Amino acid sequence: MKQKIGSRYILFFFSTMGFFLLSIIVSFWDFDNDEIQNESKEFPIVQQIPKEVPEILVRNPNEIRLEIPSIYVDAAVISVGLTKDGIMDSPNNGDDVGLFTLGKRPGENGTAVIAGHYGIWKDGTISVFHDINTLKKGDKLHIGDGKGGSVSFVVRESKIYDPNEGVSEVFLSNDGKSHLNLITCILDKKTKQYSKRLVVFTDKI
Repeated sequence: MKQKIGSRYILFFFSTMGFFLLSIIVSFWDFDNDEIQNESKEFPIVQQIPKEVPEILVRNPNEIRLEIPSIYVDAAVISVGLTKDGIMDSPNNGDDVGLFTLGKRPGENGTAVIAGHYGIWKDGTISVFHDINTLKKGDKLHIGDGKGGSVSFVVRESKIYDPNEGVSEVFLSNDGKSHLNLITCILDKKTKQYSKRLVVFTDKI
């Protein structure tokens, strides 16, 4: 009788211990598995965050640019002279603007003139001076001096010139002040040609 009771006690003891150990193993496995799942969910998110943000655009510090915040213009300024017909040349693309080399530099006493294209360019993109006709008195523009600084101007007025109309006031001034005039070709609705000239007159601030 005592042998049977002892055998049952031993069997009960090992059964209880076995269940206890099994519970601990299962609990540990569940905890570890939860940790792995959490790591696997967070890993893609962590991988999507770059350690360093690359610089998208590095500009030449000596590059001269024209900025007109009110119409979102930020364009490189190149040099232009005269065409073979003796008229002011313009850039060969719709993005840049051209500073007339026979005139003054922006900020000098006298008149500097910058030309840019209007409307839709040949490749279907919008030209740099597409919204120049919306500039109004008081709007400001800024142009770099190529030395890390800039000169600011404010719009005084805008004028439209016919093809044969005199434009000497666009290129010359004698008031001893600094001016920057923006010029572009606009559509003549009668002839369907871009033969008229829109000029925005600005004065140094």
